[in-house]
Amino acid sequence: MEENRQHYLKLCRNGRIHMVGITGSSMSGLAVLLRDMGYQVTGSCDRPSEKADELTQKGIPVTVGEDPQLVHGASLVVYTTAVPQENREIEESRKLGIPLIDRPALLSEIAEAYSQTVAVSGTHGKTTTTSMLSQILVEGGLDPSVHIGGELDAIGGSVRLGESELFVTEACEFRRAFLRLQPKVAIVLNIDRDHLDCYRDIEEIEEAFGQFMDRLSVEGVIIGNGNDPRVRRLVSARDKDFRLFGWDQSCDYYPCRYTEDEQGYAVFDFSYRGQILCRAELRVPGRFNAENAFAALAAAHLLGVDMNEAAKSLGHFRGAHRRFELTGNLNGTEFFHDYGHNPTEIRNAISIARKRCKGTLIAVLQPHTFSRVRLMFDEFAECTKEADITLVTDIFLARETDPGDLNSGMLTAAMQEKGIHAILTPTFADAEAKIRELSGPGDLVITLGCGNINLLNERIMSVSEHTEGQRIRSIQR
Repeated sequence: MEENRQHYLKLCRNGRIHMVGITGSSMSGLAVLLRDMGYQVTGSCDRPSEKADELTQKGIPVTVGEDPQLVHGASLVVYTTAVPQENREIEESRKLGIPLIDRPALLSEIAEAYSQTVAVSGTHGKTTTTSMLSQILVEGGLDPSVHIGGELDAIGGSVRLGESELFVTEACEFRRAFLRLQPKVAIVLNIDRDHLDCYRDIEEIEEAFGQFMDRLSVEGVIIGNGNDPRVRRLVSARDKDFRLFGWDQSCDYYPCRYTEDEQGYAVFDFSYRGQILCRAELRVPGRFNAENAFAALAAAHLLGVDMNEAAKSLGHFRGAHRRFELTGNLNGTEFFHDYGHNPTEIRNAISIARKRCKGTLIAVLQPHTFSRVRLMFDEFAECTKEADITLVTDIFLARETDPGDLNSGMLTAAMQEKGIHAILTPTFADAEAKIRELSGPGDLVITLGCGNINLLNERIMSVSEHTEGQRIRSIQR
């Protein structure tokens, strides 16, 4: 969309930017980043939320519901692609001739202000890898600006405004948003089936990643997963400078003396073309997180970070929020949440939970979007096999409407046919009741999904704390 290459941010330096759908994971972070850059920002969203309250407390007024009057006086209106074009604020912006851009165009404009943009792409692992690299760079003194699709304690949220020319951001393939960026370092973690509501098939997804690599600046470098056949094929076919990371010496960066403890925490020597750079001890579990660490360490090495300091940063990296996050312990049962919403991500999270769990492993799956469930139905029907029990809630609508011919009951039945002990628990109340019935000391409950299933963890813990408080007060009387 060439019309979005007009540098609107420069034109509205003294004006107001209004953001439609401001509470989205990326939009909310960009709103804070714009505020920190000195812009006046307002926003709207479709329902009350903690994020709306948080933004308001940070000086970014958020209105719940559509109101065309909100765009009056704005110099620029930004919308998330999850918002329908019939939104009255978007329609009013067009009517008034106010410049109107989508979220990827805004991110692209912000990135253009920096001479060194590092864009982290891949079907899986973007947020964790971006978080790892950001923490390494911040603690290594490179003072980057950062945009993450999650929350990272090391930067105090999802964004950070630094003073250097370095900008680190996730680069999402959904609706080809990453094709708006022109990075100096392009990290490609993996290429897998997902977002089939906007891609025809895996071949078209692969083609889009190739186009992303072609967006690399002339002096740029690709850091690609050498053990992912699609990534390796694309990287090798391009006349670009590149480095490969992976598990063996066919790659430029690889581990030596790799081991995992019983909970899946990895220890390894990180090597570059035969030279050991550092010894890393991870505090996030699983081989997939080790791969994420390889990518982050490779980028850090390329950017000139002291590698012993980089390994030290990873040694106390505990993950971004909603990525295999421990949310509480209730009567000896551990509760985790993971953002995984693609069958591969769900399998990865459950595999780590399986290693940690000493008793019964209960997975609570909130399928995300009807289109994803429909197009990947067979994969969803098998992705929780390692769990002892799977609870399945209603499908999270997100940007879609209920088509009426697909539901979680059908998915639950398919799981049962595959031999999975699956139970339909449509509502959070149903899931909570079943969890309390089935769980006990030594068990582990993991909620899975990128919708609002994390609120189930909060609900269970808050209700339990309230009940315990009542019990203690009763004893004290």
